[in-house]
Amino acid sequence: MTHLRFPTARRLPRRLFIAASLGLALAACQPTEPAHAPIDGVDITGADIGGPFTLVDKTGKTVRWQDFRGKWVMLYFGYTFCPDACPVDVQVMMKAYDQFAKSNPAAAAKIQPVFISIDPARDTPAVVGEWTAAFSPRLMGLTGSEKQTNLAADAFAVIHSKGEATPGGGYLMNHSRFVYLMDPKGKPVDMLPVDKGADAVAGDLAKLVS
Repeated sequence: MTHLRFPTARRLPRRLFIAASLGLALAACQPTEPAHAPIDGVDITGADIGGPFTLVDKTGKTVRWQDFRGKWVMLYFGYTFCPDACPVDVQVMMKAYDQFAKSNPAAAAKIQPVFISIDPARDTPAVVGEWTAAFSPRLMGLTGSEKQTNLAADAFAVIHSKGEATPGGGYLMNHSRFVYLMDPKGKPVDMLPVDKGADAVAGDLAKLVS
């Protein structure tokens, strides 16, 4: 299974962001002076990431991207049958959230962690709900039809495709591994550093979420 995790330059249009995430050589735009302390993740302020989607939660209730307005969102795209990367990334993501919540409960209450499936054929609302509950009751799991999940992934510059077959008739999914931090206006702020561990992610949250 291929998992892609690459940083991006600031203020890149979505098509260039996708190219960068595939590892193609791109010239970086000139960054502006950040309005916060240095972060361990990748500052993606101004990147063309994010857009409307309509999905469902574990109960089948419709959830739209605009429903998160006024909240910070930690957003990860993956799939529940993932044997390695997704569980590791989500575990770091939620461990970091819990660390941040212990020291900054009021600020943490403004954050909604979200997991969106890129494998809707197997990830029913019930399956996604059970999987996310294993990590934290705070983690919202979303899924939908193939068209709906593809639209959501495309809006957030997430690359994904069906991968190799596995014994027993299953299959893997290839996908990029980004944990985005989106601000209360739905704008991208940080590609959180889950590869550096929970302490680094919690540190970025402390610098950015108020």
